[in-house]
Formats: sequence, C-alpha cells, structure tokens
Amino acid sequence: MKRINWNELDEAARREALARPAQSRADELRRGVERIVADVRARGDEALLELSAKYDGAQLSQIEVSAVEFDEAEASLDEALKAAIREAAARIEVFHRAAAPQPVGVETAPGVRVERMQRPIARVGLYVPAGSAPLPSTALMLGVPARIAGCREVVLCSPARRDGRCDPAVLYAARVTGVHRVFKLGGAQAIAAMAYGAASVPKCDKLFGPGNTWVTEAKLQVSGDPEGAAIDMPAGPSEVLVIADADADPSFVAIDLLSQAEHGPDSQVILVSPSAALIDAAALEVERLRAELPRAAIAERALVQSRLIEVDSLEQAVAVSNRYAPEHLILQVAAPRALLDGIESAGSVFLGAWTPESVGDYCSGSNHVLPTYGYARSYSGVSVASFQKQVTVQELSADGLRAIGPCTATLAAAEQLEAHRRAVTLRLAALEATA
Repeated sequence: MKRINWNELDEAARREALARPAQSRADELRRGVERIVADVRARGDEALLELSAKYDGAQLSQIEVSAVEFDEAEASLDEALKAAIREAAARIEVFHRAAAPQPVGVETAPGVRVERMQRPIARVGLYVPAGSAPLPSTALMLGVPARIAGCREVVLCSPARRDGRCDPAVLYAARVTGVHRVFKLGGAQAIAAMAYGAASVPKCDKLFGPGNTWVTEAKLQVSGDPEGAAIDMPAGPSEVLVIADADADPSFVAIDLLSQAEHGPDSQVILVSPSAALIDAAALEVERLRAELPRAAIAERALVQSRLIEVDSLEQAVAVSNRYAPEHLILQVAAPRALLDGIESAGSVFLGAWTPESVGDYCSGSNHVLPTYGYARSYSGVSVASFQKQVTVQELSADGLRAIGPCTATLAAAEQLEAHRRAVTLRLAALEATA
C-alpha cells in the first residue's frame, strides 16, 4: 500500500492519490458486449445455451431452475447456513420495511389536495454473481426489498456451475425471499436476456445487482436503449475507506481493509488517519493478516492500488473521504457520531470499533448493493424505493380552482402556452356563470 502525506501534495497529486483503478470500457469490451447482446436479442434461448457453454462451461438442457432443483439445493445445505440465511433475511426485512417510502397527502391551499403514492415496478430482474465465490447475500439484499415493494414478478439470474446447477445457497436465499423464477445465466448474456426477454426469460422493466466488467458494461448498454431496461445504478469495483484515530486497534483497521481487498484484484482500500503511528501499525497488520487469508493473492493485487493517507486532523480526514465518496466508510474513532454530520457522500457508514463492514454485507439489516467508483456523490444504495415508482395525485374543488387558478393562468401566459391558460380560465368562467 502506498504511503501518502496529504498535506505535502499539490492538487494534481491529490487527484492521483484518490484515483480509482482504471475501470476499462475499452473498445474490445464494448464491442464484445454489443455482440453478446445482439446475439441474445436475435437468437434468444439458442444463444443463451451456447454462451453458457462457452463462458461458464455449463451444458444446459434447460435454462430455468426447476422446483426439484430448489428442493435438492435446500436439502444439501447445512442447517446452520440455512438458519443464518433466514436470520439475515428477517433483519433485512425489519430495516427495509421501516425505511420504505410512505404515502403522503397534504392540502397546499384550501380545496387543493396533493398526494404521492407508491406503485411497484411490475417485473424486475436481479443479478447474483457467482464467479470466484457465490453470493447468496446479494440474493437477500435484492429479493427482500423487491418483495416488500410488491413487484408482481421477480426474476433472478445467476451463473450455472459446470455441473449445470446454480449454487444451492443462492437458490435457498432466492426461495426464502420469495423470488418467483430463477435462471441459470451469468454475464452479459444474463443482462441481455432480462432486458430484452427470450423464450424462457421474461423481459424485465428494471435490473439490479453487481457484477464484473462485462455485466457492468451490459447494464450500461441496455439502460441506454429505450427498448432495454432501467438499472439500479452504475457501479465499479468494491471499495472501503477507513478513518481511524490514534486509539484505533490496528488489527481491526487492517482486517477491515482486507475484507474489501479480498473481493477482487480491482478493489480499492484506503486508510486515512492523523496518526502516523496508527498508519504504520495498521500497515504491518495488513501484511501479517493477509498472509493468513485463503484469498491472499487476490488481496495482494488489490493492495497495489490502495492507499495509506496521513492527514492533520479528523476533520481533514472527513474532507478527504467526502472527496473520494466511498462505497463503504468505516469510522474507527473514539467518537464516531461526532463526525457523522460532516459526512456528505458515502454508500454506507459503519460507526466505531465494534461495527465491521462485514455486518452490513450480511445481516445488520442495511443493504450492501451500494454505489461505487464515486457514484455515492449522486446515487443511493438499493432500497424498497428502488423497486417502486412514486406517483403524484392532485384533486381540486371548485373553491380550490378559484384559489390557485389565477396563479396558473399568469404563469402559463408568461410561457406563452395559451391552451394551458385557457384550461384554467374556461373553468373559472364556468364557475362564475353558475355562481
């Protein structure tokens, strides 16, 4: 990890210090995804079967997971894992149900009522990766809010293993959350299938979930096509920024950094602290603990583009964090809530020594599908609202129109929209005639 003193850097060097690993949208990747998307649109299931064999090594006789496969997956899992999945799902539901948008109705003038109501997105597509490791937690994070939102049909795609089956824990999590249909599809072809539909896979209105560069590129392409599908958010590799003070436990700091570094070689982790001693101690702990990890080689590659940044104060650390806008922000300081009001941009924040980022990934109740790559400046993580549309309603009485009609007519005239103006003045005249 590169050691940096923030106050010794000029502006260009500061930009470089907080630069993410290059997220390739090279022409080769873009063209490759375009070919896959076009192939799926043209040949449907036939293309999906061929692409699954090519990229996942899975010779599939059917694309959709059967009821028998769900039952066999559930039977194969350890009872402790199934209990943990149910426990996590319950906590995710508690938080997401409490945080769900509520209907609003208000009288903005006498006789003028304006309301907002929620309507679920009819059909949504969830993507659950299963590359170097299956992610049943992602099925929970997407499936629970989709169910609370009331989506009519929830479709999930996850890559098949070489034996032609999906990961059993992913299937069990999908069953627990009430996902309606699951398909053995991964990569850009899964995104294309859900965006445009195929004989086996229904066309979805909005797509959710993380993935590799091919999945991300496919999501961006289909979201830019009026015939495609909306997406939850643009995203890049996983990341964490830790703000730590002199009293932080270096081993806690180190393992939090490593918990993101082990996600993938393009992940990025950053430590920001006013304590040079803490930075030195945490750096030593990172190397000691990394060597013990099964995914040590992956973490080592991620650490190449990671940073140790020394600042003058915790206030300056917060400023650096806001500039970076991390997916995950951990405040390993004595009084973390004292810093919270200053946090402007972060996907999810973890307060204090006893709140590892891992709990948010799995079972604290918050959602782990979060904006990365700086998108936390303008995007929020997945929530029940992500699966809903907000629809406004207004209703005026005769007195209400008398109250606000003149305002409407004046503004319409200023914009030279005569029909708009007359839609009001004709009614006001009718009211006057019957008065």
